[in-house]
Amino acid sequence: MTNPLLADWTGPYELPPFTEISDADFAPAFDAALAEARANIAAIADSPDAPTFVNTIEAMELAEEALEKVAGVFYNLAGADATPARQELMRDLAPKLAAFSSEITMNKALFARIDQLWQSRESLGLDPEQDRLLEQYYQMFTRSGAALEGAEAERMREIKQRFASITTQFSQNLLADESGWFRPLAEDELEGLPDFVVDTARAAGKERGQDGPVLTLSRSLIVPFLQFSPNRELRRIAYEAWAARGANGGETDNREIAAEVLKLREERAKLLGYESFAAYKLEPEMAKTPEAVRDLLMRVWAPAKAAAEADAAKLAEMMHADGINGDLEPWDWRYYAEKRRVAEHDFDEGQIKPYLSLDAMIGAAFDTANRLFGLKFKEIDGPFYHADVRGWEVSRGGKVLAVFLGDYFARGSKRSGAWCSAMRSQRKLGGAPVPIVVNVCNFAKGDPALLSHDDARTLFHEFGHALHQMLSNVTYQFLSGTSVARDFVELPSQLYEHWLDVPETLEKHARHYKTGEPMPTELREKLNGAATFDQGFSTVEYLGSALVDLAFHEGAAPEDPMAKQAEVLREIGMPHAIRMRHATPHFSHVFSGDGYSAGYYSYMWSEVMDADAFEAFEEAGDVFDPETAAKLERFVLSAGNSRPPEELYTEFRGKMPGVEPLLKGRGLLDPAA
Repeated sequence: MTNPLLADWTGPYELPPFTEISDADFAPAFDAALAEARANIAAIADSPDAPTFVNTIEAMELAEEALEKVAGVFYNLAGADATPARQELMRDLAPKLAAFSSEITMNKALFARIDQLWQSRESLGLDPEQDRLLEQYYQMFTRSGAALEGAEAERMREIKQRFASITTQFSQNLLADESGWFRPLAEDELEGLPDFVVDTARAAGKERGQDGPVLTLSRSLIVPFLQFSPNRELRRIAYEAWAARGANGGETDNREIAAEVLKLREERAKLLGYESFAAYKLEPEMAKTPEAVRDLLMRVWAPAKAAAEADAAKLAEMMHADGINGDLEPWDWRYYAEKRRVAEHDFDEGQIKPYLSLDAMIGAAFDTANRLFGLKFKEIDGPFYHADVRGWEVSRGGKVLAVFLGDYFARGSKRSGAWCSAMRSQRKLGGAPVPIVVNVCNFAKGDPALLSHDDARTLFHEFGHALHQMLSNVTYQFLSGTSVARDFVELPSQLYEHWLDVPETLEKHARHYKTGEPMPTELREKLNGAATFDQGFSTVEYLGSALVDLAFHEGAAPEDPMAKQAEVLREIGMPHAIRMRHATPHFSHVFSGDGYSAGYYSYMWSEVMDADAFEAFEEAGDVFDPETAAKLERFVLSAGNSRPPEELYTEFRGKMPGVEPLLKGRGLLDPAA
């Protein structure tokens, strides 16, 4: 019987046949796909023909089709709907796939062919995209250790395999801590909580087989609990459990893993001739150097810290007025900030949520994409990989561009956070079927599901990433969609968030889930008036994580990352009542892989651009201006990595931006400056 993962997918849109795939199919499918990929790579490397762009670079683009097909399904399911079998296979696959990657990038014969093409590139008659692709392949091989010899080459292989194993373990430990902790809530412990928080707690209890409501570490439950619960002791218990993820001792403790990850990165960078991992990692990014990153972060740190300290003083006064002595603590901040927001802006989250149903916000994201880019969305039937998943055909001018899958609800089998991925990426080479793009979120399920404003922003953010994938229009998959510099990849997502709060979007889509009435003008004005509320807090907790990440990778790997974390926070004067957004033991951006290592700053680097980019629409006099949207699509969303990001952004905007629009957007710009 043919393995469904390896068979031709002949259904609508050539989607994976999810109902036919079992966990038992994955291991043999990976074995077969890896064998095929190895044979294809060997044929390229050992070819007696002189290297050409077609027989070497384009051949490599197509060499791993079967492996990409299997991996595209497996890793999406493993992150969004983990099972014990999938987790075990992830642990088994990590060193195998790392070894395979090393076989390719450290294959001397293969690198010799690429190097020959690189040295003669000016005579090859390549078009700009082909020239960029050759550059990226050459860079990938040299930065992976293709030039290493002997013991150094062997050590690099060992590092990569060990790194793959322990970063996979880090991620699985975190999921275990997050899904394993819950605390039953007595009825009197629900006092003061809005109905939507109580409903979420009851649904969480039902999911865990409990008789009543429970508190979990799902962000969609614990954050509003910390905002609204008047029970300070219970807030402390909840916050400390949330903050302790990955640091509870035993088999799921991530602290030793983090230390080893940092040592392996340092060793890898030194083998390649770099003075630090940060210097290595940032070389191909827009920032280029650790010094440039630190300069940006510290320019924002001073005004953000000042704003946070001023806010902390006001929140402490409110707490003392409640008869609570002592310092404002991290489990107090959100509670008193929410009370202050109600007092100063006369609204709370409970007033907003009835107007932000999940269906309405999906409609708002789709409608915005239609107005900007002419996209149409038609819901399609599954079955998909989970009953919660919904799917849409994405088209323009009668042509299908992509299939979009939305997996929006929190569940115990899903890792925390929100992300965008592709089961199949866009490319023209080889006549590939349409991309399959996935947004995964962790919203609380309800009937209907009602979102906080932060949830709605997350939905728009991830859909911005999805647009980057769906509107990609390049020949080569290696350059498509979000395959761009890490500090450029967040530009489309963060820019798209701006359209959530424009008056036209809220007027049309923010409607009460029961009555259909639009959000009252007064409430919209209150929402907009509070847009920069508590930005000192959110900026400081983010910058704390970004600065610790940078410090981890700038010099020698610390023997004790937790001590180094404490040292960095002490040096920058981290306010007592604010902690890092992601402490080291649960900093999955940095320790579940290499993606955001020495790169967590990239959200802020991209924010400098997204604030400036939205100003382009405002300057045009219409936030849906078709000419500006067309330029955005041409030079950002469709271009992928076909050109350097600095060139693409400058083509769109005319110049690179300064930090002022960011500070203005966060309400941190001194009016007197």
